[in-house]
Amino acid sequence: MDKYEKIVELARRRGFFWPSVEIYGGVRGFIDLGPLGALLKKNIEEKWRRFFVLDHQEFMVEIVTPVIMPAKVFEASGHVEHFTDYIVECKVCGRKYRADHLIEEAIEATGLERLSAGELTELIRKENIRCPECGGELGEVRKFNLLFRTTIGPYSENVGYARPEAAQGMFTAFKRVYECTRRRLPLGIAQIGRVMRNEISPRQGPIRLREFTIMELELFFDPENPRCELLDRVADEELRILTEEDVAEGRKEPRVVTVKEAVNRKLIICEWLAYFMAIGKRFVESLGIPEDKQVFIAKLPEERAHYSAQTFDQLVLLDRWGWVEVAGHSYRTDYDLSRHMQYSGEDLRVFQEYEKPVIKRYVEVRPLMRIIGPKFKEKAKEIAEELAKIPGELILKELKEKGYLEVKEERITEDMLEVKVKEVKETGRRFIPHVAEPSYGLERLIYATLEYAYTEKDDRVVLKLPPDVAPIKVVVLPLILREGIPEKAREVYELIKRLGITVMYDDSGSIGRRYARADEIGVPIAVTIDGQTLKDDSVTLRDRDTWAQVRVPIADLPDILIKYMHGLIRFEDLIKKYGRYKAQVEEERR
Repeated sequence: MDKYEKIVELARRRGFFWPSVEIYGGVRGFIDLGPLGALLKKNIEEKWRRFFVLDHQEFMVEIVTPVIMPAKVFEASGHVEHFTDYIVECKVCGRKYRADHLIEEAIEATGLERLSAGELTELIRKENIRCPECGGELGEVRKFNLLFRTTIGPYSENVGYARPEAAQGMFTAFKRVYECTRRRLPLGIAQIGRVMRNEISPRQGPIRLREFTIMELELFFDPENPRCELLDRVADEELRILTEEDVAEGRKEPRVVTVKEAVNRKLIICEWLAYFMAIGKRFVESLGIPEDKQVFIAKLPEERAHYSAQTFDQLVLLDRWGWVEVAGHSYRTDYDLSRHMQYSGEDLRVFQEYEKPVIKRYVEVRPLMRIIGPKFKEKAKEIAEELAKIPGELILKELKEKGYLEVKEERITEDMLEVKVKEVKETGRRFIPHVAEPSYGLERLIYATLEYAYTEKDDRVVLKLPPDVAPIKVVVLPLILREGIPEKAREVYELIKRLGITVMYDDSGSIGRRYARADEIGVPIAVTIDGQTLKDDSVTLRDRDTWAQVRVPIADLPDILIKYMHGLIRFEDLIKKYGRYKAQVEEERR
């Protein structure tokens, strides 16, 4: 049994996750999160929100938009045209597969994402790849759109799609958010929510799902002022990256560069992208995944999403599948806002006021058709259309330097044109913002967090989850069930509940067995109530990871637990502080 199988077994048994609709045989690509899984999900969401939103409140906001949107939104975004994978069907049994995955498994090939449908079909024929289910011949490879299609309301013509990313809701709401946040850039809009992708043949349990939660952020900035003012905060942070050049050359070992070096050398072309990659590395590390088990790999131009000028996938190393993507960091330029502006007819440009008004010169050039028409006859219309494409400043420059302008192999002189030069006082400029995006798949992070937390000690499972993401933070354990100890334990349990800390009460079985149950689900702190508690109002705290114990006053519990769960104190600090307290109590007892 490998680590994945152990985690899946634990997840089913203790309530982290399992296949959806099990009573009907389940359906691939969907999972249920159980009581502990739901709490773990909520805690990772809150941690992401702290790293990416709350730590940047001066320019970051969070919104919620619908899962289903009209087809027009996804036509504008390019998803109807481009959001596809390649599918191939067995001619015998009718089973369908994602073509590139099928070929990769059959011949251990890589880099198939850049191949066309025809090239994939040719490879299947050349390598004589057959249906894994029945051995039958495979058909032609074709494109398959991954959008879930539906209708909005009772009218079949009102086509809608379930969103495959949260981003489009943030782009369609951009104008409204910009206006209600006092029209300032940079502006970050974040969203956490459900998305759907109609995967051809999902596999790998919680790693590839048809419905999952995405944590996404769109950072809007001025392309003429692209500097990230926060870059100095992460300038010395080291990133393990493979650039597009590295990937093209087949390099496997990532280069280690600081954020500052990566930006200066144009390895990362957008400062905001580099900044969020550094924040993303720290975030994933805070989930218990070390930096040497993370890497950022650039996508080649033919592999990038249609909206991206540069993309780095953030991957973590998993026991069964090797390097698995948990996030994508993309420089989306002005693609999305430009497209939505074109399709909706709404002006999505922003207006940024200059510190001082500036005088700008504009040159307007109009062809005089009464002269051009008779002179160039049938070519006159083409010449006029071509002239309209040439900037007025360039036309004026050519006329001054050469005395004519060459258009469609004809010389156009100044007497054939009406040239007007205007000087306009401008108080600001209108432009479409550019966008940097970090996007995280939550369910993949849940699994990765569980895998890195999973350990075995003395034939027992200890789930070493970071305290702030652990589903249950504290377990209260009465040592024995008599002499008023259970009643005192209930008091302590209620005290911890009032703090807003997730806590469970366990009085079933031996104390060792109860410790083991708590360790297995990742409870960081156990609070044990015994006879001494009734005498001096003290309890024993036990650390999940080291099994070390220390005795503390109940009066100090609220402060201890809140600080411990937020990483402000360590268990070693408690031992140093309260070891003296224990010695004092024992002295008084003697």
